Amino acid sequence: MVFLFTKVPIVDSLELLSHHFEDDVLAFFKQVLTSTYICFDGQYYEQMDGVAICSPLSPVIANFFMEDFEKKSIEQTTHKPVCWFIYIDGTLFIWLYGQEKPTEFLNHLNGLHNKVQFTIKKEKKATFNSWTLISTEKRTAP
Repeated sequence: MVFLFTKVPIVDSLELLSHHFEDDVLAFFKQVLTSTYICFDGQYYEQMDGVAICSPLSPVIANFFMEDFEKKSIEQTTHKPVCWFIYIDGTLFIWLYGQEKPTEFLNHLNGLHNKVQFTIKKEKKATFNSWTLISTEKRTAP
């Protein structure tokens, strides 16, 4: 995914969290996720969306959001990858539906949420059709 942390939608993440946590814990998440300030060149700025890159909570929220996004995106597509593996900043999937279908799958993924965007490249050394979704920002392992 392109620029993972700064693209994780706070409102959507809080909605997902509300299905798993009590209101008092959810209030904590909301306070932390909506109170992010950045100091740049002596000036302070409020981060309006996305999780803070340096926050210890950010990798957890990013993984939580992306796990839900990936599950839904695979459920909603006609042609599904044979397998889907995530490691830090990339996703490897194996594809059996021809050379043009991964681009259609990429378009499907990129059309599901205006903040979530992927890029793709074909693995050249693979002896089968494997493709990798590329992220330009590190994603921590769960």
